[in-house]
Amino acid sequence: MALILVWQSELWDRLNLQVYATIRQRIDLQCKLPHYDRAQIGDYIRRHMTFAGAEYDIFTDSAIDDIYQFSRGAVRLVNKVCTHTLIYSSQNKHRIIDGHMIKRVIQGELF
Repeated sequence: MALILVWQSELWDRLNLQVYATIRQRIDLQCKLPHYDRAQIGDYIRRHMTFAGAEYDIFTDSAIDDIYQFSRGAVRLVNKVCTHTLIYSSQNKHRIIDGHMIKRVIQGELF
């Protein structure tokens, strides 16, 4: 039987406790996603926007800087802030997302 577990890295800390040693010993394969640096975050956002059909850069450099500062390179948080900001910009009829808008969304919706 094979079992695939997907979890946040904090749960791995719990598995490192002695009480869970037998479970940890049965894990044959681990795959951890590293945090991205600033350049990788910019490329990641641009790739996703191109895949979604964007014909120009929607996120400014200052927006990507603020996304990186908020997420510290965690892709899950990048996706979350980008999704919230895209919804916010659509509702308010903004075509370009700048750092000010990212900060507004982070403070208003993610904290």
